Amino acid sequence: MSGPTTQPALAFSRVSLWYGNVLGVSDISFSISSGVVGLLGMNGAGKSTMMKLASGMLRPSIGSVEVFGTPPQDSTEVRNRIGLCPDMDRFYERMSGIAWVTFMARLAGVPSAKQKAAEVLDRLDMSDRMHKKIGGYSKGMRQRTKLARALVVGADLLLLDEPLNGLDPIGRHAMIRLVRELGDEGKAVLVSSHVLHEVEAMTDRLLLLHQGRILAEGKVHEIRDQLSERALQVEVRVREPRGLARQLIGADHVAGVDVERDRVVARVADAGLFFDQITNLGCDERYGIEAIVPLDADLESVFGYLVRK
Repeated sequence: MSGPTTQPALAFSRVSLWYGNVLGVSDISFSISSGVVGLLGMNGAGKSTMMKLASGMLRPSIGSVEVFGTPPQDSTEVRNRIGLCPDMDRFYERMSGIAWVTFMARLAGVPSAKQKAAEVLDRLDMSDRMHKKIGGYSKGMRQRTKLARALVVGADLLLLDEPLNGLDPIGRHAMIRLVRELGDEGKAVLVSSHVLHEVEAMTDRLLLLHQGRILAEGKVHEIRDQLSERALQVEVRVREPRGLARQLIGADHVAGVDVERDRVVARVADAGLFFDQITNLGCDERYGIEAIVPLDADLESVFGYLVRK
């Protein structure tokens, strides 16, 4: 996932970490230069461990982690370019949102800290609540306040660990939009989640993590194309399903065909050849092709295949 620059925002190289005798992550290598990358894995897969390694809170047992070319533990300047939004809350509950974000900005040496804190909280739709005590905040307000702390330092690398946890549907939509905007602005954003459709809403660039190991990386369709042993299932909604099935059966790129009343489900060994054929057949009015829908090219199916391998 490296970008065109020679110095990515975040780079893991053969990283492993043990907690005593327990393996946290194993042989992790990837890099991010800009934009949003989703870190997807079930609870306990190692997502929070990777966030702590990326922020410099943990050192790898083996391998190296670099932020803009430098291990984050070795440089205060580099750490100030990291904005961490952890999964767990750690607030001074009696402080107001703006007081807490201002305090954290001053600790990081941000000039005009209160003004910038107010600007960031306003961007996060907290302008009417920033002066209230954090102890009375909802989960969604607490999530936005954590993100404000990550943004107020002007970070170039954002590490967002489960940022949608506890948000209502409106809050989730707003947070997803903001994450996409941050990526569009050129920031490098690593965002973790165990909810597949949430990750898909934020980005199509993915790291799939399972039991401390990266199973695959890239865009969903790129990862699906690598699963050559799994025939792609494609539904073709059609007026004459038996006639279409006769055209598909026997082709080298079609592993099998199921025929129903108004559709054909093809198991496809070579997607490129299949879609070329089905496009040509779609020009023939005898078959009446109405829609072509891949059934298992979505993130949930791809992740399920990889976990079961």
